[in-house]
Amino acid sequence: MEEWSKSIFDAMESVAGMVDEFFLEVTEMVEEFADDVQNTVGLDFDQCLQDMFEPIAEIYFDLEMLVNETDQAFTYPVEPTLEKHPACIGCRHYHGQVYSGNLLVCGMHPYGWETDNCPDWQDMN
Repeated sequence: MEEWSKSIFDAMESVAGMVDEFFLEVTEMVEEFADDVQNTVGLDFDQCLQDMFEPIAEIYFDLEMLVNETDQAFTYPVEPTLEKHPACIGCRHYHGQVYSGNLLVCGMHPYGWETDNCPDWQDMN
């Protein structure tokens, strides 16, 4: 039984050695290829990659900024809750729209009323 486990261990060690050797050879080939390209074309390989991907990165970041600006440009409603603006629940003056990230609660109290009983509260009906 011991010989069996030893032979498996030896086989795994052999495979690991072959994989290491394969990747070393591939790395050497890639380095030689990059050197050949640089010598033949006379260009810096890193500079070529940078020149190729820099415009793509700029477009990506510009698009991200545009999306962020667009998200803030849209308005969306916010309903009053018991935790936020409880005095506004059921009030006919409640506006509750977010504009560019800022909530407009109502025309009389743009930031909301701080206590539970707003003096301007009127039923929706």
